[in-house]
Amino acid sequence: MMRYALPTQFCLQDLSAITGRVCELKVSPLQAEADAGARAWFDSMNVYDNRMKRKFLDYGKFDLFAALSFPDADLKHLETCIMFFFWAFSTDDLSDEGALQSKPDAVQAGHNISMSVLSNPDDPRPKYPYAAMFHDLLRRFRETSTPGAYHRFIRAFEDWSSSQVTQARNRSQDRIPSVDEFVQMRRATIGGAMVEAMVEYSLDLDLPDVVFENPIIKAMSDATNDMMTWPNDLCSFNKEQCDGDYQNLVFCIMNERNVGLQRAIDILTDMLSQRVEDYIGLKNSLPSFGPEVDAELGRYLRALENFVQGTVLWYYLSPRYFRGVDVTNRDNLVVPIFVRAHL
Repeated sequence: MMRYALPTQFCLQDLSAITGRVCELKVSPLQAEADAGARAWFDSMNVYDNRMKRKFLDYGKFDLFAALSFPDADLKHLETCIMFFFWAFSTDDLSDEGALQSKPDAVQAGHNISMSVLSNPDDPRPKYPYAAMFHDLLRRFRETSTPGAYHRFIRAFEDWSSSQVTQARNRSQDRIPSVDEFVQMRRATIGGAMVEAMVEYSLDLDLPDVVFENPIIKAMSDATNDMMTWPNDLCSFNKEQCDGDYQNLVFCIMNERNVGLQRAIDILTDMLSQRVEDYIGLKNSLPSFGPEVDAELGRYLRALENFVQGTVLWYYLSPRYFRGVDVTNRDNLVVPIFVRAHL
């Protein structure tokens, strides 16, 4: 098992203040009502026993995540967005910290079951709970989404699912990728392209494929993915090192640049600030696609910016990452290093 000498604490800037430059925070008033419906559905899937389910939901605060990230969705769409989080995080935890953490073949087997749902969407719901949740999500997605949004979601799922296998393989080999390699892979493991499709779905947006093929839109997509992902690596680093998981951009920077923890955190924070600048510059250089498409694209970008800012704030508010740490004052937050679970 790989070892890193870590200090007893580190300092973290308020990342939500950095990403908050792209939009103002909004919160959906439908949070509680949507959560009730989504939880009833999740209960029926029998993914966890009662103790584990309570921990998963209490630590996750996925209803708050959805309310922050999809503030303008109606009740049914917001409910689906919470269901999406239940599915995505329980599936991700299976390979990140669960029984399949370092078992790429087992992750691949689960991937194959879910892929069968894509091939046969009208077949009965599979018994495997993660594929069963995926089956129901696709059905709800198809009810109102455009064909383009649905196909973008499918392609994104395929990339995300295969990236889970790659990440499990890296864990099994104690391999730390280069920074550039990890950034590329992380855009898939965070499920950023799935998020973009969910943003489309949440407001029933209708955008032509030509928009998503535009190089500036593609560059903006990479930027928003990084703006979601890099704060996650900064905020989840402590939890992951405690679990013996080194598949984190902070560790990649430490390894590649031969620097200590605090320096790596400061480097990544500066990288995030630059990424926000990149996004703002790209947005200012957007071409026109015509009045109707421009109006719909404006709604999409505002919704995506809401998701970015809501996500970064949720990182602080969810006990998944800052268990027992007071985050009410996030200016130069001092975080104690959690004692490692794997010694």
